[in-house]
Amino acid sequence: MPAIVVLGAQWGDEGKGKATDLLATTDPIDYVVRTSGGHNAGHTIVVNGEKFATHLLPSGILTPGATSVIANGVVVSPEALFRELDGLIERGVDVANLVVSSNAHIIASYHSTIDKVSERFLGKNQIGTTGRGIGPAYADKVNRVGIRVADLFDEKILRAKVEAALDMKNHVLTKVYNRRAVEVEAVVEELLAYTERLRPMVVDTSLLLNQALDAGKTVLFEGAQATMLDVDHGTYPFVTSSNPVAGGVCVGAGVGPTRIDRVIGVIKAYTTRVGSGPFPTELFDEDGANLQRIGGEIGVSTGRTRRCGWYDAVIARYSARVNGLTEFFLTKLDVLDSWERIPVCVAYEIDGVRHDEMPMTQTEFHNAVPIYEYFEGWKTDISGCRTFEDLPKNAQVYVKALEEISGAPFWGIGVGPGREQTIVPPRD
Repeated sequence: MPAIVVLGAQWGDEGKGKATDLLATTDPIDYVVRTSGGHNAGHTIVVNGEKFATHLLPSGILTPGATSVIANGVVVSPEALFRELDGLIERGVDVANLVVSSNAHIIASYHSTIDKVSERFLGKNQIGTTGRGIGPAYADKVNRVGIRVADLFDEKILRAKVEAALDMKNHVLTKVYNRRAVEVEAVVEELLAYTERLRPMVVDTSLLLNQALDAGKTVLFEGAQATMLDVDHGTYPFVTSSNPVAGGVCVGAGVGPTRIDRVIGVIKAYTTRVGSGPFPTELFDEDGANLQRIGGEIGVSTGRTRRCGWYDAVIARYSARVNGLTEFFLTKLDVLDSWERIPVCVAYEIDGVRHDEMPMTQTEFHNAVPIYEYFEGWKTDISGCRTFEDLPKNAQVYVKALEEISGAPFWGIGVGPGREQTIVPPRD
């Protein structure tokens, strides 16, 4: 009953779509499942030289024969969902094998409004949200005034829930933010417009996935965002509003933890993050600019330039621990082709004390100074390498060193964006 989790081991944008796509093309994958987040996520997959970007949809939507699942832990913008589907349909992608959980929560237009005005209100203390309503939708879920997919099919219930949700929000919008109140009927009308197209996609995804596992099917759970953005285990408050760690998969999909067989953490050969928050290895020099330029570090969903820094083994070990990783998938090794010498953060110094593990408090992490070890670069193009032995000796040394200090073995190594640009390292 193989159940595989693929998740981000840093701050996101690690190339999870490539790992998911690779798994789905090397082994028969029957189901690919999104379990958290919304359309603030972004995966880039290159298929036969053609680039595709998914946001709300699982990247498995590009795998023929696989069923794509948006599970109960996801917050769904119907407008974003159908816009993304229509874009793929225009490019000839078959999207018929998509199902959506009846218990997934809906992002309504007022969630995006609240998100944007509240973020602006924070001024210099902004968190760096995408403004797409993800946080407010999760807040409504926890406050028990959320709207779920199944509610769209009962107009009476939908209207009552929209009224309840807007009761307090309109007071805040008009009296705190000096904005116009949102009309209940306008929201109801907007949401009802999606029901007929959405209805055939909606199923009990928890039942579907458990029955699939019982039948020996292979289920791939695809993470959105990443470990360091987890609301409980990330760099709070500069985090997302859900639990993208491995434990969140079980809650977000309605499967028990004993069903999971492999947990793969996707990690770049350097580090990036989007938005605000601490980042110990961040670079503000030419090296940082070159990582951004060569790596094409622009957010798939946000269009924002990513902050760049060197590989952080402290974060890698932390991610391995809190997720129970069975292995890592290392991506974008080829981005480092032009460096003479490559630093790797192996620990932090905080107030004169060395920390080999993640500091306990936010204050300590904000004040963490990287302790680097240095590795010789390889100064050659590795994008054509297809075996570990094809890599230059210095690249092999770098990969082996990262593997030794990161807390889990490397399952694969990405040397370019294409499906074929992946190396499987030798196992002793």
